Amino acid sequence: MTKTFLAAAFVCGLTLATNGVRAEEINTDTGIIDSTKVFPTKQPYSPYANRSFPTRPFFGDTHLHTSLSFDAGAAGCRLGPKEAYRFAKGEQVVASSGQPAKLSRPLDFLVVTDHSDNMGFFTDFLAGKPELLADPTGRKWYNMIQSGKPDQAQQACLEIVFGFAQGKFPPALVYAPGTAGFRSTWREIVKAADDANDPGRFTAFIGYEWTSLVAGNNLHRNVIYRDNGAKASLVEPYTTTPPQGSPNPRDLWKWMAAYEEKTGGELLAIAHNGNLGNGTMFPMIESFTGKKVDKEYAVTREKWERLYEATQMKGDGETHPFLSPNDEFANFERWDKGNLDLSEKKKPEMLEFEYVRSAYKNGLKLDKEFGVNPYKFGLVGSTDAHTGLSTADEDNYFGKVSSSEPSAARSEHPFMTNPKLGLKIMGWETSASGYAAVWAQENTRESIFDAMKRKETYATTGPRMVVRFFGGFDFEAADANNRMPAKIGYTKGVPMGGDLSDAPQGKAPTFLVAALKDPIGANLDRYQIVKGWLDAKGETHEQVYDVVWSGDRKRDANGKVPSVGNTVDVANATWTNTIGAPELIAVWKDPDFDPSLRAFYYGRVIEIPTPRWTAYDAKYFGIKMPPEVTMTVTERAYTSAIWYTPGK
Repeated sequence: MTKTFLAAAFVCGLTLATNGVRAEEINTDTGIIDSTKVFPTKQPYSPYANRSFPTRPFFGDTHLHTSLSFDAGAAGCRLGPKEAYRFAKGEQVVASSGQPAKLSRPLDFLVVTDHSDNMGFFTDFLAGKPELLADPTGRKWYNMIQSGKPDQAQQACLEIVFGFAQGKFPPALVYAPGTAGFRSTWREIVKAADDANDPGRFTAFIGYEWTSLVAGNNLHRNVIYRDNGAKASLVEPYTTTPPQGSPNPRDLWKWMAAYEEKTGGELLAIAHNGNLGNGTMFPMIESFTGKKVDKEYAVTREKWERLYEATQMKGDGETHPFLSPNDEFANFERWDKGNLDLSEKKKPEMLEFEYVRSAYKNGLKLDKEFGVNPYKFGLVGSTDAHTGLSTADEDNYFGKVSSSEPSAARSEHPFMTNPKLGLKIMGWETSASGYAAVWAQENTRESIFDAMKRKETYATTGPRMVVRFFGGFDFEAADANNRMPAKIGYTKGVPMGGDLSDAPQGKAPTFLVAALKDPIGANLDRYQIVKGWLDAKGETHEQVYDVVWSGDRKRDANGKVPSVGNTVDVANATWTNTIGAPELIAVWKDPDFDPSLRAFYYGRVIEIPTPRWTAYDAKYFGIKMPPEVTMTVTERAYTSAIWYTPGK
């Protein structure tokens, strides 16, 4: 019914017989029915009317590199931001290796995060810019890349990465803020994002990666803009190379504050998964000062770093068997041999400061001391692909770098080596992971960014499963039988990323959990809640609870739910959904709650086993993998936590 007809009905004093609306129930300014007057004491008949909460997750990638990143270009990437956005939107493109590539389904959003250090260097270098080739090291690398020999090109790539990591990159080759090459590259990145952005259909964020790499220890952050190019172009990205830049995160946060003050824009930073930082990502003692983390650090990090990258191609970052020996799912896609360039071997004592769960636990200690928690971050997954191709599907894996795009030899080709320390990461050890899932109200920069900022996000290792996680004090078992659990969740509690405090007398936290399988993926094994807490003596603890699972399995004598089984046919790279469940939903109450203790809770959803990308490679290329190669995977999702703080 049109506004004109409604207005005419009001003027003529007519009654709209079809629904009994009276003239006084129509807004005289707009001619639209005022539902609060029609139904002043009732909810609308339509259960979907007047909803003010997110109703679907948007899936995307917050960490992708193109040929504009110096290391990606050196490794053979020839796709730029334009091609990256086209691919993410579902278009077929030709990969740098010459192979056609397309996603199973388009993504909802993408952030191209090319490295700010030496931004634009490689495209000029590849074009043979004379001043770059005048440098002896530059000429050597150029000749190696142009030789047509893959091993020489790979060696040049490693030397470029190692040179940057160890602070030995030739000064004559550095592209820094203020230079013409740097400035024009940033404008190209900004324009590509603005051109690709299509509000309501696809979100292209402006962003970059700040690549702190002191002595090979990974402290990278992806900086994401809420803004359009008009604001983002006013200030060039921050780098890690002095004097314009700094490798210290504190200085990055100062730059972010200065950007917002100058432009009126808005930023957030997402820390790279920390398993290659050798104990530096979540410090209790800062590596830059050697001093204990202070309140200023806690306040500033909590402000700017609202999210953390929990899983990606360089391994998983939720937890580690050394840290969580009683967690049967902790041994997953591990990268624990050394730092980013394998210049330092991993020591067990480093692990505590690299993983989500231990960071969450140490955050409780710092919160008690300072009244603020620097490690109160939400979770996302992303690829960190250096190919321009954001794909995290096991059967569509195009590698970490373009030199490891699909081929019969890529699984056995070393990804990184250091013969002096006897360290080697093989190609098969890279993971086809992951994606960021964001519960936003609409597919726009503003809505998705705001959801990221409030931490209503979860990480997935690739499958696009739909995961809900709500916490409160009043959920009941019957709530799990409702077909609109989100409405109950937002009414009775807080979503993932939220906070609880001051438990009512005699009540413990209750959680409404729900998960739906990826429509074209595997069934679900179980939904778990991971709890961590700080006891009265200041010691931290953790426990994993099986909340709801598929089938009629019963807990064993140790309280563990038995394995779901395995239907994977490795030789044919396939599986059947004859085990597991398409949907899991339940209400769980903490049986061990102490209202005086700080705690966190997050959800973990486990799929049934499926073929890993290595199995798909073996089938496609007709090869036999070495016995040490992992051929199956248990994909999963991790929700952002819900924190409980007494007396807050």
